[in-house]
Amino acid sequence: MVLRRMMLAGIFFIVTCLTINTGFAADFKIGVMNVQKIIVSCNAGKEAKTRFEQKMKDLQSKFKSEEDALKKLQDEIKKKSSAWSEEKKAEKVREFQKTGRELQAKTEEARFEMKQMQDKELEPILKALEKVVADFGKKNGYTAVMDSKSGIVYFDEKIDISDVIIKELDKAMAKK
Repeated sequence: MVLRRMMLAGIFFIVTCLTINTGFAADFKIGVMNVQKIIVSCNAGKEAKTRFEQKMKDLQSKFKSEEDALKKLQDEIKKKSSAWSEEKKAEKVREFQKTGRELQAKTEEARFEMKQMQDKELEPILKALEKVVADFGKKNGYTAVMDSKSGIVYFDEKIDISDVIIKELDKAMAKK
């Protein structure tokens, strides 16, 4: 949501600049930042990533035994099906399909849980980032600060303020 607002503001800004005469446009001060870089590089982002990765490992280990059991059942069906009766074969295939559906449902539930966790972890960082960028922009006389991943084809590296924003965000998040 924050990124969409930033992207829309950037597009509006560019369109406005294109319609204004060049004498006025020379007074603009533009900053470019990489929101993704900021999120993964700030302390809060690193901590969130660690928690996210730990949760992912926990879920993967939880499903490992179920995946192994499903693979073992599949191998058993391949190896022994020729010796089984049609009834036994059908029973094992149904068991395999049922177990596979259950595992798939659990996997989907885990994906949903991870998405919720990601949103929960990112929300406070993005809210703080929005305020930090607005304050930084006002304090330093920027006309606009745009995300470099929102469609900017070229920008001079000298105007990338991502590293400064990381420091400001770390300060803001440390206060909470």
